[in-house]
Amino acid sequence: MKNKSLLSQFLIWRMKHIKERQFVLILSFIVGLVSGLAALILKTTIHQTHHFLTQSIHVESVNLLYLGYPMVGILLTVLYVKFFVKDNIGHGVSRILYAISQKNSQIKSHNNYSSIIASTLTIGFGGSVGSEAPVVLTGASIGSNLGRMFHLNYKTITLMVGCGVAGAIGGIFKAPMAGMVFTLEVLMLDLTMASLIPLLISSITGASVVYFFMGKGVLLSYGIQDSFVLSTFPYYILLGVFTGFVSLYFTRAGMYLESQIERITNPYKKLILGGLALGILIFLFPPLYGEGYKTIQFLIDGNVDGLVNNSVFYFLKDNYWLLLIYVILILVFKVIATTITTGSGGVGGIFAPALFLGGISGFFVARFLNAFDFVKLSESNFTLIGMAGVMAGVMHAPLTAIFLIVEITGGYALFIPIMITATIAYLTIMYFEPHSIYTKRLAKRGELITHNKDKAVLTLMKLGKVIETDLKKIDPDATLGELVKTISHSHRNIFPVVDKEGTLLGIVLLDDIRHIMFNPDMYEETYVRELMTMPPAILEADALMDVVMKRFEETGAWNLPVTLNGKYYGFVSKSKIFNVYRRVLVHFSDE
Repeated sequence: MKNKSLLSQFLIWRMKHIKERQFVLILSFIVGLVSGLAALILKTTIHQTHHFLTQSIHVESVNLLYLGYPMVGILLTVLYVKFFVKDNIGHGVSRILYAISQKNSQIKSHNNYSSIIASTLTIGFGGSVGSEAPVVLTGASIGSNLGRMFHLNYKTITLMVGCGVAGAIGGIFKAPMAGMVFTLEVLMLDLTMASLIPLLISSITGASVVYFFMGKGVLLSYGIQDSFVLSTFPYYILLGVFTGFVSLYFTRAGMYLESQIERITNPYKKLILGGLALGILIFLFPPLYGEGYKTIQFLIDGNVDGLVNNSVFYFLKDNYWLLLIYVILILVFKVIATTITTGSGGVGGIFAPALFLGGISGFFVARFLNAFDFVKLSESNFTLIGMAGVMAGVMHAPLTAIFLIVEITGGYALFIPIMITATIAYLTIMYFEPHSIYTKRLAKRGELITHNKDKAVLTLMKLGKVIETDLKKIDPDATLGELVKTISHSHRNIFPVVDKEGTLLGIVLLDDIRHIMFNPDMYEETYVRELMTMPPAILEADALMDVVMKRFEETGAWNLPVTLNGKYYGFVSKSKIFNVYRRVLVHFSDE
């Protein structure tokens, strides 16, 4: 009680002494600071767990522990989530997008820490997923809960969610520009000065925190060995197309496999089968272990032998073409390993798998073309640039991909080919998939906020908020006289005809009976069933607002009835929707 009193006193003091915009800037710094610390903790715990479990494994030896580690990690994650968290914490970015569009940007407070613990258990023990989505959900939760604590409005809380995401991405990659761009491009926040500055503050703060504790070491170390040559331009376009199709494979194969895994209803059966399958895949293809950044570093450094370290296929390191086949198999099975990890109960994201697939794709394209003497391409450069291609395709975020790869590798000399490949990959997948792997399910359900303000506002609106239930109902067996009496007690001009079971049979419009309602001779011999007409359309109470507006446009009506579970519920009018729309639009757009 005392804490609430202190908070109330602070809020009153703040309103008197600190302007709203200044307070938002202060909060963006705090959110960035805490999100950066969360990224630092997650990075450290995953690295230490991974190091502890694998430090004794020699690169040329085959280790049977790879068969068991993933299942142990997923088991610990499942037990932690079931008995401690008691909530779904998977699909971090999708959950954030859902919270923004359907939950007033409110994210449960346990997400401040639960994703960090769960993903450490999953990834540290070899789960083939990334740590970025969990820390992004953590940052978003920090921003959401801080905003709610200070009783901010929806728009400002949403901005705080974005600040948490920017701080988390900026921190875990030490890439402040990528953190800000990711928030604008993937979370689809408005690009205005009111949102841009707080996002910059958070992303820079998050990156600075990690720099302070970890120094200049970056996720991937890269020195430019071969500069961009104009004659290689067509091959970067080819790489863009190839990575675009790899992104399409990632999206479709991943979602299909996930839907098949969901059909297994027994969680323990799912855990055992998934853990065994993942263990076998990692045993055969050790690069699938964990996030995969170590493998990408091998390829960037030109250490191709690193691909087959600890593998039963170690003998392939000296065979050019068999090694290429091995690389293709890694490309195929990485998507399967990632989906199995999350589908069987593990917690992680697709950020790192997308980068891994991109690096492998770039290496494959360069090495395949280099087998023919007509060209000599830099395998290191293509590994780096391929990462941008798959990230742009899978996430539908070409700007994020460009800035992220440039920032985490320092590959500024390759800015032009990175832009070419990322753009081509994005255009390639857009031809087949208009929505990213993050947004596909939400878009299908009409729950996705987009940069299109009209659609965004309609997504925020709910049909239940505009349904009117004060219309006077009339029985189909009622006489005209009884109808006139009902009209005299109503201020509406529509009268739903409903039977004793509550089923909507039709409607009576005042304009349709005006010519007979003052004729007493017809009162007892004319019945409502003879006067009613069918409405041009009937809406369900759970219909999405874009569907509702489409029905109004198709029918030209101004009022349409709504049913709930097949029974009459009320009416919705176009004029009321417009009034609510204007209020939401002002609220949504207000700076």
